[in-house]
Amino acid sequence: MNLWRAAGTVLSGIAAIALLLAGCETTGDGVRSEGSAADTPVPSRARSATPTPSPSSSVAYKKVDARALLRKDPKVGAGVKKSLAKPCTADEYPIDVTYAPLTGGKAADVIVNVMTCTDSVGIGSYVYRKSSKGYENVFTSEEPPVYAAVSKGELEITKQTYKTDDAVCCPSGEDVMSYHWTKNHFREYVRYHTDYSKTGDSADPSATPSED
Repeated sequence: MNLWRAAGTVLSGIAAIALLLAGCETTGDGVRSEGSAADTPVPSRARSATPTPSPSSSVAYKKVDARALLRKDPKVGAGVKKSLAKPCTADEYPIDVTYAPLTGGKAADVIVNVMTCTDSVGIGSYVYRKSSKGYENVFTSEEPPVYAAVSKGELEITKQTYKTDDAVCCPSGEDVMSYHWTKNHFREYVRYHTDYSKTGDSADPSATPSED
């Protein structure tokens, strides 16, 4: 009887571990990110987003040379290309790269953010889609401070807003725009503005959504 009881305990433990491992492998939108040498200026405030169907996470994922992609792209501004002429430290450039299925293609799309070396302010955000001729630029935003991310399978662009007396470290608020891929381009479908509280991080910001 003791042997049966011990065997049952062992099997229960193995099953629990298997369930834990299965939960850890869940990736949701199938997003993979690579960090840069600079601190990533990902906005820390709460987000609200319109629920949308998430694309399949089974698309192929292959690393690209994001710096080379940007430097040969005619849609990338001269200022951004100049910032990539030399690394911030050693051979590290201020580039964040995310791979995610946004456009329904057979390969993962490439979301690239370029920042300043000194204060990690986003100066350019881009999305590249795999085509028969290579990677095609299907989204560009070069109005700093800007940062592109993936939320619920959709492209999300965050632009922090400043008043005239705000320091670079301390914006007064932010605009968050969500984009859906339709008819071979990204279309903005919802936008939120958040005013940051100046009394401390514990206070809740007030957000005003607007839809197209």
